[in-house]
Amino acid sequence: MSVNTVEINRQLNRFDGHEEVWLFGYGSLIWKVDFPYIERRPARIRGWTRRFWQGSHDHRGTPESPGRVATLIEEADAVCAGMAYRISPAVFDHLDMREKNGYLREVVSMEFADGDAVEGLIYVAGPLNAAFLGETTDADIARHIARAAGPSGLNRDYFQHLADALRELGEIDPHIIAIERELARIDSAKT
Repeated sequence: MSVNTVEINRQLNRFDGHEEVWLFGYGSLIWKVDFPYIERRPARIRGWTRRFWQGSHDHRGTPESPGRVATLIEEADAVCAGMAYRISPAVFDHLDMREKNGYLREVVSMEFADGDAVEGLIYVAGPLNAAFLGETTDADIARHIARAAGPSGLNRDYFQHLADALRELGEIDPHIIAIERELARIDSAKT
């Protein structure tokens, strides 16, 4: 599959005449809200885990030297915390461009703290997209993040904003904590 997924997502649609759609954010959509929304609520999805296995050729890296950003990987017993937004389907014009580097919209069930559950959409960059970097060690991921930069800034800033946003939500993500620990080792080795 091509890196640019804008047209694929526009063909998927999945709005079925809805005036409002729920969107689940698990990466930069938690902390970089550059789109209008009707409502915002912390949420969780089951069966998915957050991983820094996706390449970023357009924001936190370049085509020659991609950064690493979050995607979701299916995992039976996993629970992924993030932020849900109730939005107008028109917002997807902007989001499809923002998430164009390999991400496709998929339907997901999300749960709120009060027990309510809704169906909505997520952007997932699966292993068949051309920008997928795949699994490696936390140390390799941290080294990659520490050196990458792109038009939207340092890859490390993307990672740190996400780690901070999850802490503000009171969420513990072992993958994020492990990478953060490896980044701290890189920093201490420099001094």
